[in-house]
Amino acid sequence: DFSILLKGFCRLLNNPLIQTYLPGSCKKIGFHQELLILFWKFCDRNKKFLYYVLKSSEVLDVLVPILYFLNDARSDTSKTGLMHIGVFILLLLSGERNFGVRLNKPYVTRVPMDIPVFTGTHADLLIIVFHKIIVSAHQRLQPLYDCLLTIIVNISPYLKTLSMVSSNKLIHLLEAFSSPWFLFAAPENHHLVFFLLEAFNNLIQYQFDGNASLVYSIIRKRQVFFALSNLATDTQTISKLSTKSSTVTSLTKSSPDKSDNKQNLFQNNAKSNTQEGLTLSKEHLTSAGMNNAMTTTLAETPSIHKMTERTLAASPNLDDRQRVRLDGDNETSPNTTQPSSPTSQHGGTISSANHSSDSGIWSPTSQWVQSWKAKLPLQTIMRLLQVLVPQVEKICMDRGLTDESEIIKFLQHGTLVGLLPVPHPILIRKYQPNSGTVMWFRTYMWGVIYLRNVDPPIWYDTDVKLFEIQRA
Repeated sequence: DFSILLKGFCRLLNNPLIQTYLPGSCKKIGFHQELLILFWKFCDRNKKFLYYVLKSSEVLDVLVPILYFLNDARSDTSKTGLMHIGVFILLLLSGERNFGVRLNKPYVTRVPMDIPVFTGTHADLLIIVFHKIIVSAHQRLQPLYDCLLTIIVNISPYLKTLSMVSSNKLIHLLEAFSSPWFLFAAPENHHLVFFLLEAFNNLIQYQFDGNASLVYSIIRKRQVFFALSNLATDTQTISKLSTKSSTVTSLTKSSPDKSDNKQNLFQNNAKSNTQEGLTLSKEHLTSAGMNNAMTTTLAETPSIHKMTERTLAASPNLDDRQRVRLDGDNETSPNTTQPSSPTSQHGGTISSANHSSDSGIWSPTSQWVQSWKAKLPLQTIMRLLQVLVPQVEKICMDRGLTDESEIIKFLQHGTLVGLLPVPHPILIRKYQPNSGTVMWFRTYMWGVIYLRNVDPPIWYDTDVKLFEIQRA
């Protein structure tokens, strides 16, 4: 039964991706949203089916179309729900080790996507698509940043070889997220840096041998890590930088990889305007051809710490003292849209003055910056740079190396055994059902059902209260 179900899901999800020379030779389906909802329900309700999917090599035939849909829908505000369901499915799958291991399979099937050309694995494809979503999608997707980076953290201990393209994408995300103006723009922005640093640490500690491209990228962009380590904590500098952050009002649509554009990549984390929809009259609802121009509002996106439960993959039998330490050092981030409590997940209790000034605007303080800066997990990366940078500089001078492939070849034969800190336990954030996600899925599912049945107008003269209808 599981085999029949999984093959059916794979066949139908991949249908829109099929390319043929003869027009109309393959009938295209348009119910991929319903397929994703059904697949989610199967995995969420039937754990045996979920484990069957993860054990099967066909899990990648589910991953690729989901990444295709995410990439295709990232700039369309009417497809915000589709983006969420795709990311939630990947979050659910990433909580299991088998998913991360499967991602090491080479990516050879070329799906038509507007992403950089690369030679690598399915993990590279996932990272490249996630990077594209973050730097070029619309503002309503900002609540998904935590989820996207959590997925990367969950799979990072198992990725044997990252390509140079995906390595550069990860470094670019850190470069943008660690910009002081962005860090000071909202009370939760620094959590994104913690996620990325944790992913780098996992790759270095557990998969150093095969990730020479990533190590080279870290060495080449070492100033990003030095700047983060030397981040200013004095009140005057913070005030100056936070004033700058308040002037940033829109995402750039130009090339995201140019360093001179990085400061325009991300907006201040303002509350998503998903809830503020235009309610349409019955005449609008019954007019023909409106189905493509309408969307429904969604429930508030649950925070990542409510959606996930932290488990240790490496050594589950930790004593209570170690577990408390881990909880303090690796706390997940709160909701990016609406902080639920005035407690910093990385740095103890924050006074209310840190959250707002007299005018109600977020105002960072020196105490707040110091509270989380002291916990940045930079030790492993700093040690790596301390050991390898002099070696790379020496070999470049001695041999006159300028070609990066030669430097990467040198790094491939290097080792940091005994030089790095003791490997930390692998921390996995597994999806756990909660009232927030239940409400979100109910709203999304009924929204899809509603919009699929506008013509004929079966909802005419009904009083829908679960969501509002808005123009896309």
